[in-house]
Amino acid sequence: MPAPAAPPTRDHPGLPAVRGRLPAVLLMTGSCLPVLGAVLLAPVLPRMQDHFEGVTGSAALVPLVLTVPALSLALLAPFAGVVVDRLGRKRLLVAATVLYAVFGTVPLWLDSLHGILLSRVLVGVAEAAIMTACTTLIGDYYSGRVRDRYLALQTMCASASATLFFVLGGALGAAGWRAPFWLYAVGLLLAPVMARALPNPTTAGLGVSTDSGAGPRPFPVRRMAGLCLLTVFGAVVFYTVPVEMSYLLDDLDVDSTGVIGAVTAVASAATVLGSVVFTRLTGDPRRRLPVLLLPCAAGFLVMGVADDLPLLIAGAVLNCFGTGLLLPSLLTLAMSRLDYADRGRGIGLWTAAFFLGEFVCPLVLLGGKSALGSLASAVALLGFVTLTVSAVLLPLACRTAVPLPRQVPEQR
Repeated sequence: MPAPAAPPTRDHPGLPAVRGRLPAVLLMTGSCLPVLGAVLLAPVLPRMQDHFEGVTGSAALVPLVLTVPALSLALLAPFAGVVVDRLGRKRLLVAATVLYAVFGTVPLWLDSLHGILLSRVLVGVAEAAIMTACTTLIGDYYSGRVRDRYLALQTMCASASATLFFVLGGALGAAGWRAPFWLYAVGLLLAPVMARALPNPTTAGLGVSTDSGAGPRPFPVRRMAGLCLLTVFGAVVFYTVPVEMSYLLDDLDVDSTGVIGAVTAVASAATVLGSVVFTRLTGDPRRRLPVLLLPCAAGFLVMGVADDLPLLIAGAVLNCFGTGLLLPSLLTLAMSRLDYADRGRGIGLWTAAFFLGEFVCPLVLLGGKSALGSLASAVALLGFVTLTVSAVLLPLACRTAVPLPRQVPEQR
């Protein structure tokens, strides 16, 4: 069996000096913008449906207003990664943040459902660039445990902001289905601050190459392929509770929006707690993955057999605690396999894999429900599949731990 390609041995030698907390705050805020696009409009979809009820196919097209940016992001993130590596991280991030605001607010003035859908596709294009650039810049600016903490903080911010944006969307929706689109204008406030406050990574004038050999180095496809496949599965695991919890509650005859919101908030808090615990973990992230899948699987199994609300909540909390550990572990492992020159493309592929998993998650559960007769059974089956994946990864992790790249001194 051929030996796997050696992982990168050093970070970018031109790592900029990052002072203060503002760059990290801006990158965390930018990372929340795709989350805003994913949940903000959910509370107003019924009103939008009523507004466009005379449009042919509106029953299928209106839900796409919510989901099509995620599909667009999944398809285009790899291309955003190429642009990030070739044209620069900061430049692309600032431009994409402006376009995010422009495309995001277009539905305020459109009365064509097809035009609104097109604008949502373009929002997904901007989100692909924003998410890829923000994550890549975290890898550029920080190293070692500091980098791992900020990658975990991304997960925490995404989970917390999802609940916040859902509440804001509902509150603004009381003024009409168009009102939540005003929140996209926040990009116009962020872009100039990003342009001024974010350092610009550059190798110019250093005279140092990140390659140890001569000539162009091929992109590490083999190192990333298996991890991206695992990330698609990890995203399905991650999004099952947020996407399906309201339906599971409905199956238990719980239809109070207050209870649904409270349960969602508790699950989000468990994800945040898992991300906090992740920052305390040490060692090879690949060795941890099989263990981190266990609480995810156990949570699914508990949810699958739950016949009352407290047991369902317990299963959701256990699962979400596991996903709070799992997501930053996958991202940290991806970052550890990439040199500076490959980081944009590599993170673009990882981002595409993650959002592809988000898009297919409800389809996977729907297929399981059709085959088994109930959503709870489909969730339980996903728990068994997660256990199987953990069992498959365990011998691989024990046999071949991936050597982590030599880190430069931590940048705070």
